Amino acid sequence: MRAVHCTAYGEPRGLEILDLPDPVPGQGEVLVAVEAAGLGYADALNVKGAYQVKRPLPFIPGGELAGRVVAVGPGVGVSWIGNPILGMSPKGSLAERVAMPAAACVLRPEILSAEAGAGMIVNYGTALNGLEYRGQLKAGEMVLILGAAGGVGLSGIDMAKALGATVIAAASSAEKLAVCKAHGADYTIDYSKPDWRKELESVLAGRPLNVVYDPVGGPYSEIAFRCLAPGGRHLVVGFAAGEIPRIPLNLPLLKRASIVGVAWGEHHRANPGEQPGELRRLVDLVVAGKLHPEATAVYPLERAGEVLQSLLDRTSVGKAVIQVSQR
Repeated sequence: MRAVHCTAYGEPRGLEILDLPDPVPGQGEVLVAVEAAGLGYADALNVKGAYQVKRPLPFIPGGELAGRVVAVGPGVGVSWIGNPILGMSPKGSLAERVAMPAAACVLRPEILSAEAGAGMIVNYGTALNGLEYRGQLKAGEMVLILGAAGGVGLSGIDMAKALGATVIAAASSAEKLAVCKAHGADYTIDYSKPDWRKELESVLAGRPLNVVYDPVGGPYSEIAFRCLAPGGRHLVVGFAAGEIPRIPLNLPLLKRASIVGVAWGEHHRANPGEQPGELRRLVDLVVAGKLHPEATAVYPLERAGEVLQSLLDRTSVGKAVIQVSQR
């Protein structure tokens, strides 16, 4: 089988595709013919060796995948064979064949393409966990989404709208803001401008800003936090800007506001049995027409290294998905 193989930490553009033996499913595992694999910023950090939890070398990058079960290991019923599935593979996803636990697989309805399914898992799972569970976002509230044109941001827009919120999307160019608007944002703000706080306050027009969904960090976080209403929640999702902000602790004191960590991966490492249930719920919301995941940026397997590099360099728009095999 063809697979992207990381044999040394470094820039993702140096990754190569190798021919490797097909894996054999073990106890409780299924063998998946991978059709599409979703990629995110953490996958690029893993390749560089800069993620907080390093994957041992060598490894196949990625984790999110969609495909079809083609074989089963001991302890798994043959009824799995032929089923379209999606899930998180602990052994990587940028390969034509992956052996993974059957318990980690969720049936994928035909209404959900392999590309859209593979691209929704981490971003939409993070949005569900962050906005609803950690952020307690309620219908009618106002949410500001930073880095809104990226994969994390676009899923945040979709999830916030599904929960009945009003969405202000912040991004760094007119092109990116147009993407946010097309994906349902009620208002857009260019936060590359030095006076973007004034624009945010103008949009709010005296209404309370209840939640900030922040996958960016850097200099944007403190400004966003200062605009929160009393009792607001600032959801810390990541630091794509490359700088961890240092928000003065007198601000949450005076605002009676919360700074809330959202770490979807860490949550599921601590609670491994919860992930499939969350994925089934996301699929149900898609089937009900409340969520609208799209494959906005699909590339062939040969460009996987280039795509991971663009995520690291923050030049990508939308959720990156690799088409692993033709159907």
